[in-house]
Amino acid sequence: MGAWQSYRLRVYRQTWRARATIKKRELSEVCNLTKVIKPNDILLFSTIRNEEIRLPFFLKYYRNLGVNHFILVDNHSSDGSLALLKGQPDVSIWQTEHSYKTSHFGVDWLNCLQSRYGHGHWTLVVDPDEFFIYPFCDNRPLRALTDWLDANETRSFGAMLLDMYPK
Repeated sequence: MGAWQSYRLRVYRQTWRARATIKKRELSEVCNLTKVIKPNDILLFSTIRNEEIRLPFFLKYYRNLGVNHFILVDNHSSDGSLALLKGQPDVSIWQTEHSYKTSHFGVDWLNCLQSRYGHGHWTLVVDPDEFFIYPFCDNRPLRALTDWLDANETRSFGAMLLDMYPK
């Protein structure tokens, strides 16, 4: 990679970091249980809105995969999503009433929280209607995948996600 391309990528990353810093003012803490996060925990970050129907299956699916803590941004839900989440021992919640679109569809909010709580952790960023599937996920936990990635010195990777649409 040339010096110019490297510089452009650095400016690009700094722009996203600055956006996240500005957008953190839009978040208000509802339930912060991040103190219970352990050094090797796998974290999941997501933005939700009116997902009360999906949340029980979503939480169960990712807990079964091996996610240790959920860090969620509730974008002004009007159903029982918040009430359902507040009783969970492994869920931290922030809330906002600001525009989902102007936050780059929640990316700025999640980048803010990831920069604060995600360092040194494997993290998943998914929507409540997305389910992460990887080779042998039916019989190997997410920890097996992250251990393999660590052994191969792979720090990150992109993935295709399967969107589930309601009836």
